[in-house]
Amino acid sequence: MNKAWWKESVIYQIYPRSFCDSNGDGIGDLNGIRSKLDYLQELGINVIWLSPIYKSPNDDMGYDISDYQDIMDDFGNMDDFDALLKEAHEHQIKIVMDLVVNHTSDEHKWFIESRQSKDNPKRDYYIWREGKDGKEPNNWGSCFSGSAWEWDENTQMYYLHCFSKKQPDLNWDNPKVRDEVFNMMTWWCDKGIDGFRMDVISMISKVPGLPDGKVYEGALYGDLSNTTNGPKVHEYLQEMRDRVLSKYDLITVGECAGVTIEEAQKYAGLDNKELNMVFQFEHTSLDHDENGKWTTKRMYLPDLKKNLSKWQVELENKAWNSLYWDNHDQPRIVSRLGDDSPLSAKCIATVLHMMQGTPYIYQGEELGMTNYPFTSIDECRDIESINAFKELINAGKLTKEQMIAGIAAKGRDNARTPMQWDDSDNAGFTAGTPWINVNPNYKTINAKAELEDENSVFNYYKKLISLRRKSEWSDIIVYGTYRLLDEDDESVFAYTRQLDEKKLIVICNMTGKEVDYTIPEDVNGVKNTVISNCDSVELKQQMKLPAWFAGVYEI
Repeated sequence: MNKAWWKESVIYQIYPRSFCDSNGDGIGDLNGIRSKLDYLQELGINVIWLSPIYKSPNDDMGYDISDYQDIMDDFGNMDDFDALLKEAHEHQIKIVMDLVVNHTSDEHKWFIESRQSKDNPKRDYYIWREGKDGKEPNNWGSCFSGSAWEWDENTQMYYLHCFSKKQPDLNWDNPKVRDEVFNMMTWWCDKGIDGFRMDVISMISKVPGLPDGKVYEGALYGDLSNTTNGPKVHEYLQEMRDRVLSKYDLITVGECAGVTIEEAQKYAGLDNKELNMVFQFEHTSLDHDENGKWTTKRMYLPDLKKNLSKWQVELENKAWNSLYWDNHDQPRIVSRLGDDSPLSAKCIATVLHMMQGTPYIYQGEELGMTNYPFTSIDECRDIESINAFKELINAGKLTKEQMIAGIAAKGRDNARTPMQWDDSDNAGFTAGTPWINVNPNYKTINAKAELEDENSVFNYYKKLISLRRKSEWSDIIVYGTYRLLDEDDESVFAYTRQLDEKKLIVICNMTGKEVDYTIPEDVNGVKNTVISNCDSVELKQQMKLPAWFAGVYEI
């Protein structure tokens, strides 16, 4: 076992805009986060990942950065950040920053200079190209609909933006860009932060020549495969490690779109040349269809089991897994996989938190917060949903009704509704008017009620976290080997974990009905119940599992 503190951590993602508003302007802020550190300490997490808090015009909710070394006005100022960092450390909680360096805002001073003239010293900080046959330089489509190229009237050229047109891509092939990024990272590390979550970091190296992407059936543009896992991405990350990361005791995770098992072993290999771990997205697209995510399709359990198990088994002793259901880009897992009930939230949590890897909890997940009941595009604030609504309806791909159903099932705003603190107005999130609607179920799903209820989703998460971090089973949960049982069972997700002579079995009924389950013959002899969301169920060869049952047993 190569033990490390970041392998044994549990990370809590905060979306600052929606977490807690301290000044009544309807927008969460840094002082609001600071006021909830006792709550997070009670939950038991030991690392906070902050979604971007830098200066930003907020075209993409802070992922369009205009100044990497200043704080967004909505969230406070640098003194507020310093106070948060100091107080978090006093609570034994580390702070991880969101590093967004594939692109900047078009309002960043580098881009403002870059677009002034073709011979500006900052011109080559970004990716500029001449048009081709009176059109864009290639067929790439933006992740946020439309072309990935924007015409600039002033210099009569196009610039690349894989996301919003207000998010021009940086040119990492320019060593001056890398110098700027590494100097900025060093500045934050010297301030005392504890790590980086690296936004779309697998996209920083593009294929030379920028060839056309593949046009899938029904697609309006070519894909962005030539922007991910490019030829120099590992060279640039190794340079980042040499020049910055190796000089501090940090936790690092890369968001790696399009990553394969083989690539993940390079990004997050145990040789520590690049990052500690990656976020992969294979499991999050298992409920997509020909129109992408905009569908009410549900995941097929055997596909989910095989996919998660592949990453468990094939990275073992080679690289480290990050474990997550929810984040700011995903709908709420209790609505996506479960039935919005507390029992299903506990069951789904058990599946993830008993695996090998570092678990991530997204704000409100520990309360069983659900998707929002969207009925109109006017309720949405997310650029991805709003742009896709227009594009897919105008193209005749989906009706308005289908698109709203898709947004209600899979849209990013489901994760961005305000944190539900109590049953007072606006769920205790703000004394003002919230920037996005509060989910109407806050009267029953809220932190105050759950802290007082020993059987709540919150208190179940608290037990799961404690088992991983501070119990006699910590080592086997963090470092034990994983083996999937009954991979084709359409109802039950079961697996074993083993370390030396210790062995656990995890059994979860992922349906809303009672099911029969037969345990494999080589699994026997219960020593202890480690945790269960239904204490009356005994482990035996032939079991009747209640709806959404979850149990972990030492055998």
